[in-house]
Amino acid sequence: MKFDISVAMTWVLFIALFPMAFIWLRRAWRIAVKRDYSEVALKGGLSPKDPQKYAPYAAAINLLAGVIVLTIIIGVIAAYYDYETWSASAGITIWFKIIADFILGRHAHSFNLKKKSE
Repeated sequence: MKFDISVAMTWVLFIALFPMAFIWLRRAWRIAVKRDYSEVALKGGLSPKDPQKYAPYAAAINLLAGVIVLTIIIGVIAAYYDYETWSASAGITIWFKIIADFILGRHAHSFNLKKKSE
């Protein structure tokens, strides 16, 4: 095996899965169990007016993404997945999580056409 940029990027992706899984599962735990709604449906760093309404969706997004990434990690360590399978699954999961959080954040904040007064 020759060490080149593709091997380095593969290791970066695999090692980055560990903190992603931890953060997403911790976020799901905080929302679902501890009832901490400070990270629910953020838009521009601000929570919506009623974050409790969107908390189940945010918890489900984080839990699903965290479990999938944890499954990928276990599958790679157990040599169950080949490179193409686990890297594609990880990439799709990361993009799914980003897009789902974006959609939830935009849906939770009402659309306002009024200009901000200075």
